[in-house]
Amino acid sequence: MQQDEAFWAELRDWRHDFHAHPEFGFEEHRTSHLVAERLRSFGFTDVVEGVGGTGVVATLTRGSGNRSVALRADMDALRIPEQGEVPYRSRTQGVMHACGHDGHTTMLLGAAKRLATEGGFDGTVRFVFQPAEEWGKGALAMLADGLMERFPFEEIYGLHNRPGLPVGTFSTRAGAIMSAEDTFEIVLRGLGGHASRPQDGREVLVGACSLVVNLQTIVSRRVAPTDTAVVSVTELLTDSTRNALPGTARILGDARSFRPEVSATIEAEMRRIAEGTAAAYDLACEVTYTREFIPTINNPDATEAALAAARAVLGAGNVVKAEEPNTGSEDFARFLQHAPGCFAFTGNGEDSRPLHNPGFDFNDDALPHGTNFFVQIVRDRLPIQEPQP
Repeated sequence: MQQDEAFWAELRDWRHDFHAHPEFGFEEHRTSHLVAERLRSFGFTDVVEGVGGTGVVATLTRGSGNRSVALRADMDALRIPEQGEVPYRSRTQGVMHACGHDGHTTMLLGAAKRLATEGGFDGTVRFVFQPAEEWGKGALAMLADGLMERFPFEEIYGLHNRPGLPVGTFSTRAGAIMSAEDTFEIVLRGLGGHASRPQDGREVLVGACSLVVNLQTIVSRRVAPTDTAVVSVTELLTDSTRNALPGTARILGDARSFRPEVSATIEAEMRRIAEGTAAAYDLACEVTYTREFIPTINNPDATEAALAAARAVLGAGNVVKAEEPNTGSEDFARFLQHAPGCFAFTGNGEDSRPLHNPGFDFNDDALPHGTNFFVQIVRDRLPIQEPQP
């Protein structure tokens, strides 16, 4: 159904308000309150707040169908100071919507309003507004709070904006679509001292630099070329100053992969290389390795349904099957362990700043496309049955 400009202007206003008032994971009190308030204003009578901390789940049923579909949006922001100059820039110091979750929340609210007003489906829709996606804890918190038992569903669909992809385009693939994320911290301990007399101590910086380089051999020499893996050192911190040699160094980073076996290889090789490098420089070594996100694996049937719905609202020429998975991570994967579903990307514009960039902004022109996709997938998966003659 064609929507008038007033509807899309309303969604833009909502998105700008969310953008101006970002909240970090499990702190989305204002956001979740506004989400619940707006859902009730659409006529929803079943809106539950506080699911998994600050999550919201709303239920909408039409007809007599016994099938259920879930739609999910994330609500949290990042601890990044905004550098953009838009009139609705963040009013919260050091926090901004640098990943577009303000747009995701708005698109799902738009779909909720349309479906509540227009119907066009037979069954039950669960609208899942999730907290704390950025650090991989929100989906687990909602599941631990009984999401599947309290609000059961048979399929689930989610969208994320994609910088570089033109607005009005859609992309996804069956199978692996986003990677696992593991995080690591390696601590080297020696004996610091005066910069003029390195022979008197066991300084750690040279060993730390060597270790950073040695870690790069995990992907190039220990993981099969047919497997995808990334090992990235993102921080090297010491306890020293300009004219003193450090006695402690911390090396932090993350690793990405699509199979548990590859993750296990990365951890085992990292421990071996860290311990060997530390021994070569007469240092003590501690390695902490944790698994934060699991791979996001799309169900083939749900993926075909998502592609068909996207073609219906965007046109076949604007819908593509992604050839390669994305090495970003997404805790939507946790829901896919409990129900089949599909995670997909909608274009944020070819000139969009990258995700997690301090100048990033969700493209308002993408709001109609995500909203219409959510509406279409519900109507496709919960069709109204024609009466039998």
